[in-house]
Amino acid sequence: MASIFSKIVSGEIPSFKIMEDENYLAFLDITPIATGHVLVIPKLEVDYIFNMEDELYQGLFLFAKKVAPAIERAIPCKKIGVAIIGLEVPHAHIHLVPLQTVGDINFEKPKMKVDQTELQKTADKIVAQLAR
Repeated sequence: MASIFSKIVSGEIPSFKIMEDENYLAFLDITPIATGHVLVIPKLEVDYIFNMEDELYQGLFLFAKKVAPAIERAIPCKKIGVAIIGLEVPHAHIHLVPLQTVGDINFEKPKMKVDQTELQKTADKIVAQLAR
């Protein structure tokens, strides 16, 4: 059975896309732990990040490295935090989270409830920064 992320890649489930190429996709987390929380995934469904082929694994991090500066320019923060947990969705992914403090990347805190309009505004702000 395809993961929710594979369904996003195929277009079965809508998302707030930030950046995409033939191998990777970055999109907003719809239940973020911070405004501007972005998920970066390989389009190929691989459950465990350390089971990825080296080229795909390295490419995922290089792709994330292109997205992070755009988030940082769009969302006021000190840095972009990186987390890989891998328990919640059986599809390898990287969390990019705008940080003011180390507590901002605590996945045990309650998820934010953000309406579709605000998610779209956040996505638009980040996408606008990709061209810079």
